[in-house]
Amino acid sequence: MANINTAGVDPTKMGVGWAIAVLTSGGDAQGMNAAVRATVRVGLYTGAKVFFVHEGYQGLVDGGNHIRPATWESVSMMLQLGGTVIGSARCRDFQTREGRLKAAYNLVKLGVTNLCVIGGDGSLTGANIFRTEWSDLLKDLISKGKIINEEAKASSHLNIVGMVGSIDNDFCGTDMTIGTDSALHRIIEVVDSITTTAQRSQIYYNVCVSVCFSYLALVTALACGADWVFIPEMPPDDGWEDHLCRRLTETRNAGSRLNVIIVAEGAINKDGKPITCDQLKDLVTKRLGFDTRATILGHVQRGGTPSAFDRVLGSRMGVEAVMALLEATPETPACVVSLSGNQAVRLPLMECVQVTKDVTVAMNEGRFDDAIKLRGRSFENNWNTYKLLAHVRPPETKSNINVAILNVGAPCAGMNAAVRAAVRIGLIQGHNMLAIHDGFEGLAEEKIEPITWNTVGDWTGKGGSELGTKRVLPGKYMEEISLNIAKYNIHALVIIGGFEAFSGALEMVQGRGKYEELCVPMVIIPATVSNNVPGSDFSIGADTALNTITTTCDRIKQSAAGTKRRVFIIETMGGYCGYLATMAGLSAGADAAYIYEEKFGIRDLERNVEHLIEKMKTTVKRGLILRNENCNFNYTTDFIFNLYSEEGKGVFDCRKNVLGHMQQGGTPTPFDRNFATKMGAKAVLWLTEKLKECYRHGRIFANTPDSACVLGMRKRGLVLQPLAELKEQTDFEHRIPKNQWWLKLRPIMKILAKYKISLDTSEHALMEHVIRRSVSGRCPS
Repeated sequence: MANINTAGVDPTKMGVGWAIAVLTSGGDAQGMNAAVRATVRVGLYTGAKVFFVHEGYQGLVDGGNHIRPATWESVSMMLQLGGTVIGSARCRDFQTREGRLKAAYNLVKLGVTNLCVIGGDGSLTGANIFRTEWSDLLKDLISKGKIINEEAKASSHLNIVGMVGSIDNDFCGTDMTIGTDSALHRIIEVVDSITTTAQRSQIYYNVCVSVCFSYLALVTALACGADWVFIPEMPPDDGWEDHLCRRLTETRNAGSRLNVIIVAEGAINKDGKPITCDQLKDLVTKRLGFDTRATILGHVQRGGTPSAFDRVLGSRMGVEAVMALLEATPETPACVVSLSGNQAVRLPLMECVQVTKDVTVAMNEGRFDDAIKLRGRSFENNWNTYKLLAHVRPPETKSNINVAILNVGAPCAGMNAAVRAAVRIGLIQGHNMLAIHDGFEGLAEEKIEPITWNTVGDWTGKGGSELGTKRVLPGKYMEEISLNIAKYNIHALVIIGGFEAFSGALEMVQGRGKYEELCVPMVIIPATVSNNVPGSDFSIGADTALNTITTTCDRIKQSAAGTKRRVFIIETMGGYCGYLATMAGLSAGADAAYIYEEKFGIRDLERNVEHLIEKMKTTVKRGLILRNENCNFNYTTDFIFNLYSEEGKGVFDCRKNVLGHMQQGGTPTPFDRNFATKMGAKAVLWLTEKLKECYRHGRIFANTPDSACVLGMRKRGLVLQPLAELKEQTDFEHRIPKNQWWLKLRPIMKILAKYKISLDTSEHALMEHVIRRSVSGRCPS
């Protein structure tokens, strides 16, 4: 996130005298409205004028009523809407110089020298051409008498910033584009519905699902545990038909009622011939005689309400785009604001476009391995994980290593996906995999049994914990646990859970001095809706909970659609961690979110009420207040509800809602399924290497600090951190890390709610480059 309070600049004045225009172009994508809203509101916050360009580049060419001033109220109640409320159109006129000349004239007359474009690579390439030609276009307008020299001087250069809004996620340089996560939600909803039907039917099904783009197909395959995925970047080897039929037969003989095949549009074989759903349906039906259904999803993938992830992503990118525009100089290249891991970054637009084009060149030249790498780190990691889980058979020779898996703490969506990936990767490594039921208590009470490949077959989409989980810590059971580790010859532990998993693993490490049997490698995979495990920016289950809260807030706000002036007070879970309240505040458009980490008092509450009273004088008649369950012992949900009701009497009325355990339930989101799958796989691969290091004198002995680690997402990738290091970074009394990255997003939430505060963060998104390495071509790392 940009630091816009540097060098003593008042952030509310840095846009004075500037004008920004925002447009959406190309195919629409869920989350574009969040980006538009943030661009408008942060632009206005800085003192700049902001204009909507309706109907994309066509509106820029046509001018007139297509380019209108944007106000704070004009972007209210749009976060939950799919598509783009300012319209999007593919424009032939803008592809001509004459069309771009008209567009330049329209911008000059309005004094607009900053253009924010939300779209795909074609839209962003068009913006760069426009910027490159800008000086010549001004000269042409002067020579034709359309503008005067003073107008040209005032508009001497055009700043361009792009945000990638596209469900394809095929733009190199960014891990996720706006709209991709929402499209995955639509796809997984359909696949889950088909899966439920097949699993409850007496008929054995084969389902072939066609989706639009490679990334969507690949992540869908991981998220639903598909048997096969076909993508253009990696055509199957010759003889794939026999391999596919053999695989389907094996899974059917193992008792599976359902096989799922995912096909991306444009999928081809090694000869460049297309592979389609209908072809696969005919192949399986004729060769195997299996009842096979084909489902082509089409435009359903673009529709619907944006996910919480896309709303937060669009909001963060919108803020960053405004900062990039206002910090730009004539020498600054057109840039795209992007997401790398969990970090907002700025990248030269045309570098990203060029690498994106390199993918197509690599595919046309048959360099398919290069094409995978060129797609970027996220795509490559997804592909490698898919290959391991779907195409590698467990070896006949065993490693004689026993790896045990347990769930600890409260259940959450995604736990089962992590278990499934860990079990299958372990079996592929030749290990014997053991399931421990009911957490540390189950380990003490010998609730231990082997777990097989087929046992976890359909676990990816299941919520809760199939293994069973308890909050009990191992301290009082340490002797029984050590005896059972020895009895079952357990060589390594995968502990999946929340803060109890972290605390319990610390107790196990501390017990190594007394119980030698505890000297085995162990890895903790954070899984909790609270997102409060030290060592990771994200926990499995938090995204599902966040989407539940966001959807509920949407419905609660909609319930007052015909009611004037109403404020809703919503209590969220999270213990002392304010992650859910803060991120739901961003994704649902809250006016305030009370959390433990940011102290507040009665004066703050009064200011919030006054703020809402002022808001009710505008055309916006609804308010949303979120409260983390443990934010303050005295200022309870009832207290805040009563305070708002009393102070707002005669202006607005209040309703309250405590969401409770509904935040822990439900099927996992695509993000949680994919995240859990990669975490489970990486955890076991790391343990496999660690076991080799710890093998001494014919046995496993692990007592070094780095033999017990938390596997977590840190900024731009997955990292392993020793428990001993993380212990110093933990507030054990309140069960939260001492430093939490998302706190830096809170000023954005307040500014988007029209609070006059200073946005001053410690991180500055400088211009980076798309790093390339040799792969017989070029690719981003």
